[in-house]
Amino acid sequence: MLRRLLFVLLLFSLVPKLYAQTEEEFSSALDSARNAEDNKKDSVIFTAKYVRFTNLKTMKRGTKTFQIDTSHVNFQYYNKQNLPWDPSINLGSYGLATRDLLFNPNKTIGFQSGYHAMERYILHPDSVQYYRARARYSELYAVGFFFDDQVFRAKLAQNINPHLNIGAEYHATNTDGFYNNQQYSDRKGAVFAWYESPSKRYNLLSNFTFNTLDATENGSVRNDTLFRDTSSNTSPSRYPVKLDGIQSNRPYNKWKDLGFFIRQSYFMGRIDTVSGNGPDAEIHPTNVIAHNSSIRQQKFIFFKNQADLYNALPFNNLVRVEDTTKITTISNDFTYSFYLRGKSLKNEAKVELGFQNDLIWYADSVLNKFYQNSMVKGAIGYKFSDKVDVNFTANQIVVGRNFGDFLYEAYADIHLNETLGKLRVGAYSQNKSPEMIFQNANLSYHSWKEEDLNLNKIKTQNLSFQYANDKLGFNGKLEYFLINNYTYFHEVPNPDNNILGARNILPTQEGNLNLLKLTVGQNFKFRRFHLDNRVVYQKSDAMDILATPELYTWHSFYYANKLYNVMDFRLGMDVRFNTPFRTPSYSINSGQFYNDNVGIEFSTYPIADLWFTGNIDRVNLFLSYNFVNQHVYPNGYYSVRRYPMAPANLRFGVSWKFYD
Repeated sequence: MLRRLLFVLLLFSLVPKLYAQTEEEFSSALDSARNAEDNKKDSVIFTAKYVRFTNLKTMKRGTKTFQIDTSHVNFQYYNKQNLPWDPSINLGSYGLATRDLLFNPNKTIGFQSGYHAMERYILHPDSVQYYRARARYSELYAVGFFFDDQVFRAKLAQNINPHLNIGAEYHATNTDGFYNNQQYSDRKGAVFAWYESPSKRYNLLSNFTFNTLDATENGSVRNDTLFRDTSSNTSPSRYPVKLDGIQSNRPYNKWKDLGFFIRQSYFMGRIDTVSGNGPDAEIHPTNVIAHNSSIRQQKFIFFKNQADLYNALPFNNLVRVEDTTKITTISNDFTYSFYLRGKSLKNEAKVELGFQNDLIWYADSVLNKFYQNSMVKGAIGYKFSDKVDVNFTANQIVVGRNFGDFLYEAYADIHLNETLGKLRVGAYSQNKSPEMIFQNANLSYHSWKEEDLNLNKIKTQNLSFQYANDKLGFNGKLEYFLINNYTYFHEVPNPDNNILGARNILPTQEGNLNLLKLTVGQNFKFRRFHLDNRVVYQKSDAMDILATPELYTWHSFYYANKLYNVMDFRLGMDVRFNTPFRTPSYSINSGQFYNDNVGIEFSTYPIADLWFTGNIDRVNLFLSYNFVNQHVYPNGYYSVRRYPMAPANLRFGVSWKFYD
């Protein structure tokens, strides 16, 4: 370990650059190193200020770009399983099956596969960024080097001419995990283009995305008391696992996801421009017609080729299993938007109408079905200066398999002033069909039909109140949910603990349940010392059904400074904790988390991570030592039954941006 640490410190002194995409909730001022560079005078200016990007959500309202972020804030959170603002339970290593720790409702309606275990690692077409750059822009990102997690990303964007930008990004990950058969790998990427006509009225966005995610399944370790082991050798690799096939017999869940997306929009009538022809120019149309078209193919594959000698799966004599579920979706979305505003742009009324048609082909080992859905969409809103913004949206499926699904949502943003802050009051009503995996499954170890289950639509009513005051460093959100027919997986009752009935799961629904969720964030600063805090409190009359903790807290204490006027850095410690809750089990063949018959509540402990982030010019870097308190207490912990979480580990990452 000492040799590794010395090697990292040596690498620190040689490596000069990096990037981090700061989450909106934790956004911060851009680093002073970049500001200094932006102020330089030169005959040709190449700075981050002239590298701009946009996304689909922004382009639906008009044309607006954002400057790339070169700061190192939150750069250490490279693993999407361990985001402080979105914590998870998982199988104990990067990329393996993951579920949200806290209750986060799914507000999507219509046909959905129901597979979410690796969704955090999917590159979605809607998340692709489109660039506009004065010079070629590129970025290299890497985590790992000589550590177990090897995460690589490369991005390139180039203006072919002032109106057309094309680019591509590629992601590659290989991880060994900690216990045997915890390997994970992914290969994913996107090719994208943005064209804007010289008149600035016509825009075309397009992208092609591909994802291949491969997560090895080990069925958990055989020893369920390994944290009481007093042996001097407690290396995770010494503990045997239930599924130990290797190479061509390696058991795995694999996802393949291909997608193509294209959007064309045209601005009719008057267009209003903000900031003229500068790099941060905005175009606000009064009439917009748009068409989105996409095709997506998803495959969910489970494979094993060994006897189940240690009962990792439901009882069955199968040796070789290869289950495949395939879903192909073609979607077309037409919208018309009308905006009424004065020349000052302060007051604005909005009306939007839309129609979306989805064609779905579903196939597994038994079913081969064609479905479709047609949805009408509408939105109205009014913005009064920058003080009040009121919006109402409605989405309703009027024809198709998921007929009757709807989502009606309303919210009002009120900006009081810089001292008093801003607030949002919101509500929504949702009626949605259970996802496909809940209705039909034709897997080797699990099988059910929708006509036998007769599940009802899930009805959700929500009220929320949110307040934020940037001057005080405070934000808070209070939410109330009333859910009818909450749908989840449970283990089939097995009162005699018969091995023949163990680990068999079925979908089920709960009647009415209530949930109150309070989220509070408060950041403190004293000179160069910072203390960021986040607390989430959840209370429900069905906590065991939801399988979520009552309390989650995260605290980050760090020191921020600039070293020799060259490196902007932060050095700190994070501590997170959640109260015990009914811990779910994991169904390997279906890739689903479920409530088992035992209902164990594992002890929970504070988990501490040490970290360092820095920025030198265009390079960001981090060094983190995670679960540092394992060397004191506890020896380990669980978040999913039978699957121990990752032991203490050291990670290093670097990112380098180029834009000249």
